[in-house]
Amino acid sequence: MAASKPLPEGLQLQTLAVREAEAKSQFGENSEALYLTSSFVQPDAATAARRFAGEEDGYIYSRFTNPTVASMEQRLAALEGTEACMGTSSGMSAILLMCMGLLKAGDHVVCSQSVFGSTIKLIAGEFGKFGVESTFVSQTDVAAWQAAIKPNTKLLFAETPTNPLTEVCDIAALADVAHKAGAWLAVDNCFCSPALQQPAKLGADLIIHSGTKYLDGQGRVVAGAICCSQQLIDERFMPVMRSAGMSLSPFNAWVVLKGLETLSIRMKAQSENAMALATWLEAHPQVARVYYPGLKSHPQHDLALRQQSGLGGAVLSFDVKAQGPEQSRQKAFHVIDHTQVMSITANLGDTKTTITHPASTSHGRLTEVQRQAAGIGQGLIRVAVGLEHIDDLKVDLARGLDTLA
Repeated sequence: MAASKPLPEGLQLQTLAVREAEAKSQFGENSEALYLTSSFVQPDAATAARRFAGEEDGYIYSRFTNPTVASMEQRLAALEGTEACMGTSSGMSAILLMCMGLLKAGDHVVCSQSVFGSTIKLIAGEFGKFGVESTFVSQTDVAAWQAAIKPNTKLLFAETPTNPLTEVCDIAALADVAHKAGAWLAVDNCFCSPALQQPAKLGADLIIHSGTKYLDGQGRVVAGAICCSQQLIDERFMPVMRSAGMSLSPFNAWVVLKGLETLSIRMKAQSENAMALATWLEAHPQVARVYYPGLKSHPQHDLALRQQSGLGGAVLSFDVKAQGPEQSRQKAFHVIDHTQVMSITANLGDTKTTITHPASTSHGRLTEVQRQAAGIGQGLIRVAVGLEHIDDLKVDLARGLDTLA
């Protein structure tokens, strides 16, 4: 059987999304193989010793080396424009691995106050117990990030656009702040994916992914990844992975690998749907405000479209008109409960449109003070727009919006 042909240099993202992977096996499969095995047989004891010692490449044990996972990692790294990638069991485990690999007691993290609720809990709560300091600042205020820097600052962490208010940070500016302080900049690229945004090209050192979202694209598996330099993988993350095992299963890696093949066309179509829905919502009399980077009313509209390849992404949020927190919550629930097409779930990135109430779901574990700091009120509804016909999505939201008292 002939060996796989090497890919030429300079391929476009859409081609890499279909072609970048580990070499084919001796069988010459066209669709990448799924290696469901926990371990790999070594040819002899000496080879096994060299491979376990890291002196020779070779697959050993699927907790940290597996060909299917490696194919997903190669493909995602190629799309993000980084040297390497490490797959993890979830997006949150990717953040856990990053913090465990980069930080120690006495270090300091500057983080956006608008990131995903579990991220705030992990950094402030869990790592705080082990002596890692953290300061949370406005996502969009570069001066606030700069002012938060301390001599022991090792990491700046942003999510852009944020969940759920779609706030956009200036990646290049934050990279400059981080690097002048001798720190790393990590960017959660979950909402945009590399189809719309490549933070490494703007100076980010690490890109975090929840593969559960757009990388899979159909809500089938849970997965995560860190994209970064090969040096960080080898020196910081692989030792932790071998010991702690936040491992991505081969099956989940294979699902994400195949999902990446359609990433660009899905993101384009879902972004177009989201733009149409956001425009319609902005004109609705029961909507107080719409949060979507593609709208000219968005505070970071110009920055977003420069960073995001001209598309606003597939996630939007909006506030219903109401008086006070209790009425706001009631009206938001009314709109959500009257949908018949959209799925009421806090997940996003699916081809099926999802709708949720962030204050009681994705950010429900935060204190009210933390939610207010992040701008998440009781009347906020988040919609992750899928591939249904846009007219059906408008009618679905109108069932609740048009019947608000």
